[in-house]
Amino acid sequence: METDDVPDGAPTAETAARVREVITAAGVSQREFARRVVMDPSKLSRSLSGTRRFTAAELARIADEGRVDVGRLLGARPREKATAPAVGVEGGRPLQIVRETVRLIAEHGFHAVRVADIARACATSSAAIHYHFPGRAELLEAAVRWCMDEDTARRAALIAEADDAAAELRQLVALQTPRTAQQRRQWAVWLDLWAEAARSTAVGRLHSEYYRQWRETVADVVRRGVAQGVFRAGTDPQAAALTLTALIDGLATHVLSVSGPSADRAADAMHTALTAHITHTILAPRP
Repeated sequence: METDDVPDGAPTAETAARVREVITAAGVSQREFARRVVMDPSKLSRSLSGTRRFTAAELARIADEGRVDVGRLLGARPREKATAPAVGVEGGRPLQIVRETVRLIAEHGFHAVRVADIARACATSSAAIHYHFPGRAELLEAAVRWCMDEDTARRAALIAEADDAAAELRQLVALQTPRTAQQRRQWAVWLDLWAEAARSTAVGRLHSEYYRQWRETVADVVRRGVAQGVFRAGTDPQAAALTLTALIDGLATHVLSVSGPSADRAADAMHTALTAHITHTILAPRP
């Protein structure tokens, strides 16, 4: 359950105005700032508009990203020197915590990761972790959101480089084939999240929404391909996307079930099978 309370006496409008100043100073869009502080963009928008209160942990992450004292956001007299992050890492301490959480989930499983494990991986204390993420559930949700944002950003970058919809679809298939260590870690996290989605937990619902967006991305590519004439006329974008993403999921699960040279061969076989499926069912026949 979400807690929207901030410390007593913190004026919502004034706090929101100071957060806006921090976002403006960062020189990025509101959505990008939400990604940096690992926050749901809709929650950030509602908090800035005054229909929702920032949580103390969200303000801590915002202050950390903006390199300001959290007291300044709450209207307290500023300190002589702004408090710097405890560890100087790219993106600020909250993102280091989230990245380590993702790594641990990939290595040990969603339910095996404890806050103490994350604190040890970050060379800090559990109290420091709770300063940014009060509960384990909030931390795990932030980790899932970070994975989703990273995956979405990589997909967008690849699609932007493609010449046509056929090239876009090939890029998406390559991105989803678990060849590299990073791709395998990402898939290991997704496999755990499917189990959460089946239980209808908060994280599972978040993952389900992400999956809906992923399928819609594929459907949009198919729709463009049909319009461009590179895909078969009359192809149903939604049905094609459902079939292709299901094939990707099943084949990737097989790749992750093996290791070493067998994993490399399985990844090659996965890519070959997906390419053949696209060629025989989606691509327009050559004249």
